[in-house]
Amino acid sequence: MELFETIFNRRSIRRYETRQVEEEKVQEILKAAMFAPSARNSQAWHFMVITDRTILDEIRCVHPYAGMLAEAPLAILVCGDKSIDPSEGYLNTNCSAATQNILLAAHALGLGSVWLGVFPREERIKAIAEVLRLPQHILPISLIAIGYSAEKPEKPERFKPEKIHREKW
Repeated sequence: MELFETIFNRRSIRRYETRQVEEEKVQEILKAAMFAPSARNSQAWHFMVITDRTILDEIRCVHPYAGMLAEAPLAILVCGDKSIDPSEGYLNTNCSAATQNILLAAHALGLGSVWLGVFPREERIKAIAEVLRLPQHILPISLIAIGYSAEKPEKPERFKPEKIHREKW
């Protein structure tokens, strides 16, 4: 899929078919995530692949906007590693770049996805860490539900020239 087509046509998908995502596609998505830029090239991230229905349901119970995990066959939790980079700001920025790569890669592979925020909501961080038994130095940043789309949302117009400023405000 052509780059701009991927960027302009990717939508947040919240309804999924029941079929599983092939492991080859999961590996391509994770590879794309790891090719994201990171401050000082720290690559201070980890990715948790979740396909176990019991765990997906547990997450759904602790994250207020994770209802789509009832149908999604796959979720990827993007985490920052505080032992590599103690700055939560950089961890969030770096993991957000990896998250965007995951969303774009999923779309390019014919899959739907949606970004579920975890960081900086302390209650979500704590709940996700407990469900997934994350070590203390691992900070959950974002959760992405992924699967074959069972919906096709309309493409909105998002380009707004009035949001562009040049040289000075």
